[in-house]
Amino acid sequence: MTQSSPTSEAARPTLVELAWTFNHIALASFGGGLSAWSREVIVVEKKWMSDEEFLSALTMCRILPGANQVNMAVFVGTKFGGIPGAIAAAFGLTFIPVVIILALGYAYFRYNNIPALQSTLKGAVAAAVALTFSMAIKTGQKCLRGSVPLVLFAATFVLNGVFRWPLFAVLAMIAPLALVWAWPRKGAR
Repeated sequence: MTQSSPTSEAARPTLVELAWTFNHIALASFGGGLSAWSREVIVVEKKWMSDEEFLSALTMCRILPGANQVNMAVFVGTKFGGIPGAIAAAFGLTFIPVVIILALGYAYFRYNNIPALQSTLKGAVAAAVALTFSMAIKTGQKCLRGSVPLVLFAATFVLNGVFRWPLFAVLAMIAPLALVWAWPRKGAR
């Protein structure tokens, strides 16, 4: 049997480890940097998935309805623990952050007129953007090999990031082209 990820059967995470790991991911990252931190923990630190498998899963999680990282937690949890694994990973990712955001939301609406709070929030935004760029660079180096992937990446970036076209419209145009290019052919690759 061929293994699609670096994790062997003996190294499968327990439900507690899934919950704890996703809690760690949630608490150690900033907003948009969650994907970058997820990759760092799941691929680099834990070695539960390969870069290719992580990127495939992340792409699927972004296309599907719902929060991307909750979808990723469900994907990883299901891979290692079925439905209980999905529940443990999603719980780990969301429970403590929900409690924290409720407390912070209350504090923000009570003290939002303090300039130091506004400066702190601007710094957090900068950190989130930096984490997102970091993930794009690290994963792009491994996955954007050849002219077709680079063109598809550039087209997606320009249409969605520069021209601000809706993501669904961009995916409706780019995804079929990517699927045709990546579809396995006899004797190819």
